[in-house]
Amino acid sequence: MELLDGKKVSNQIKEEITVEVTKMRERGEKVPHLAAIIVGNDGASLTYVGSKVRSCERVGFESTLVQMPSTTSEIELLRKIEELNQDDEIDGFIVQLPLPPQIDTQKVLLAVDPDKDVDGFHPTNFGKMALDMSTFIPATPFGILELLERYKVDTKGKHTVVIGRSHIVGRPMSILMGRKGWPGNSTVTLTHSATKNITQIISQADIVISALGVPNFLKAEMVKDDAVVIDVGITRVADDTKPKGYYITGDVDFENVSKKASFITPVPGGVGPMTIAMLLKNTLLARERHRNANR
Repeated sequence: MELLDGKKVSNQIKEEITVEVTKMRERGEKVPHLAAIIVGNDGASLTYVGSKVRSCERVGFESTLVQMPSTTSEIELLRKIEELNQDDEIDGFIVQLPLPPQIDTQKVLLAVDPDKDVDGFHPTNFGKMALDMSTFIPATPFGILELLERYKVDTKGKHTVVIGRSHIVGRPMSILMGRKGWPGNSTVTLTHSATKNITQIISQADIVISALGVPNFLKAEMVKDDAVVIDVGITRVADDTKPKGYYITGDVDFENVSKKASFITPVPGGVGPMTIAMLLKNTLLARERHRNANR
């Protein structure tokens, strides 16, 4: 069993980005600028956005954090998004999810300029991804591809089973793993809550990508020997014996599944760190596109 170490690889990517940003500064060019909008005071979201800001500082990006109260109206948020769309200093920005109930998430995501949509959620970018055109790939699927590539995991002709059909991970992952190229060229089965015989389907998989959000869903008896297991799930489980009152776990029963897998991601330290690294990579790509467009 080999660990797909997302923390290690994400640090490598950040170092590579730092080198590129240093070259930009030396040429007298504008460095990438990432902005983030967060509405409300959700603890997990604040922690995640804070990590993004620190990562920007580490690689030499400019960063802007826009904090708005939980009472923010949809119109107010859409106005702020339009401001960032029009701001030439901002290369890319994200709107941290989830949003308060008074705001239509779909309407918000549609309002983001596709050229600044470094999360890769806008239908224009999703459509380009589906057509295998150059675009922003959603950060979590992008991170999974990068892990598979850097660890030289063979995907051609393999049977990939994706568990979960969210627009953020499951659905784009199923498209990307079936694309012509590497990582890709696999035969993909997308499973979800209405899938019959899901255990039997998973047992046939060479590669399992679980993005379900159910702690320890994937058991050792469900996967075949030498399967590649990617755990996207991350859940806080209450535990009074822990200093923080909880522990973090994924969709996979890591202790037992790791004994059968050829490659496996840990939680934490697997896919999570890669998501932020690829968000930075998308922002660097956005800066390069904007620079080329203005030449």
